[in-house]
Amino acid sequence: GFFLLLTDILQLKSEHNKAIWSTEEVPEGSEFDDAWDPREQPEYEILFKQHVGTEDVFFGMSRKDPSTACCEDMVVKIKLPETKFSDITLDIQDKVLDLRTPQKKLLLHLPCPVDSKKGKARFLSEEELLEVTLRMRREFDFINFA
Repeated sequence: GFFLLLTDILQLKSEHNKAIWSTEEVPEGSEFDDAWDPREQPEYEILFKQHVGTEDVFFGMSRKDPSTACCEDMVVKIKLPETKFSDITLDIQDKVLDLRTPQKKLLLHLPCPVDSKKGKARFLSEEELLEVTLRMRREFDFINFA
């Protein structure tokens, strides 16, 4: 997985004889985590998507290539069998996706920061799949996309 539970961090620190840690060392989003929650984690996958125009495909005029460095969006697909859209609670922060349903729980530390205000989600009820599209935030966008 992408994250350590708070208990793992405590164990890790005490092994190095440091019982006290600063808040910077606790992964973002761990305040949402609840090790005693009995709900199981749903299956999910993370895909990267780039916006490609005709000039990219036919002429190679832009500096984009198929690598994730040239992708603008991260798509998280989460399998939610026997779930209604109204049962889904989704909270997106800069580096954390927190999803809850009556049966499932997913606290996902994202591989790179996202713009939490530019995300969108759609539930494909026939496929029992929640598709969350998040716009990635990069410090060097002017280099990647110039």
